[in-house]
Amino acid sequence: MFKTVCKPATMTAALAVLLAIVVTDHATAQQSKGGSGKIVCWKDKSGKVVGCGDSVPPEYQQNASKELDRRGMTRSSNVSAAEEAKRREQDQELAKKKTEEDRRLAEQKRQDSALINTYTNEKEIDLRRDRDLLQMDAQLSQLQVSLRNATARHNDAKGRYDSAAKSGKPAPDALKNELSRAAADKQKLEESVTDKEKEKASINARYAEQKKRYLELTRKQPVATPAPAPSAAAKK
Repeated sequence: MFKTVCKPATMTAALAVLLAIVVTDHATAQQSKGGSGKIVCWKDKSGKVVGCGDSVPPEYQQNASKELDRRGMTRSSNVSAAEEAKRREQDQELAKKKTEEDRRLAEQKRQDSALINTYTNEKEIDLRRDRDLLQMDAQLSQLQVSLRNATARHNDAKGRYDSAAKSGKPAPDALKNELSRAAADKQKLEESVTDKEKEKASINARYAEQKKRYLELTRKQPVATPAPAPSAAAKK
């Protein structure tokens, strides 16, 4: 006699046919008893159907299931508790993103309104930028002067300290304190100069973005800014 070997695909098809037969027979039996002819099939945690019957066993009630009619057609389905929790989390994440986007759009609308109400043309944006840059340059110039003075004091104290060290004599405590203060003042001013230079770059970037947005809102082409006139020295 020949022994029939079923391949995986054949076995899957056979199981599907067998399940359909079981469902149909069960529905027929339910109808003969005056039942509704409905049947419930439940799945394991991997999503595979592992059984069918009148009701889902307690150990599978947290898993996905589906209700079939007497013809084996799906009438309704229930996702597993884990899948439901995952969907709920996704819905909450989408709602959060929508809220953030709505807030961003509202803020953009407010900024656009303020931009249109503040300026009548893009040249006014350039003028305000230049005024702010003049103030920033004045502050930066003062800091740079202070930094040069602090650097000179530090170099002087450092020179005297090094001379004392070369002579083999310990530096006086007063000189040590002076050098320490001079180094701290120099470092603080260097940091202040760096901060002001960053603020200046930020001003340029902010007004450039405002000008770009203003032109987008008013649908205007940027007005060409005339080149600065050559200085007297350049003409010679």
